[in-house]
Amino acid sequence: MIMNACVLLKVIPTKAEAVLESIRKVDGVRKAFFTYGRFDIVVFLEVKDYAELRKATTAINSINGVRSTETLAEA
Repeated sequence: MIMNACVLLKVIPTKAEAVLESIRKVDGVRKAFFTYGRFDIVVFLEVKDYAELRKATTAINSINGVRSTETLAEA
């Protein structure tokens, strides 16, 4: 089973480039790019289950410069 999820991030503006670079190295990340509006970065994940999703989102949340995240998991 493959599960898709979208993670919306708010980051510290001066660290945005470094955050994006670090996110792209996290297992399960398919795409990650800057956005305009309420969120700064959007990340698309492809994982096998909720355990892997938790691992990926924990890794993303631990990156220096990430202020907050919102994860939208495929139902």
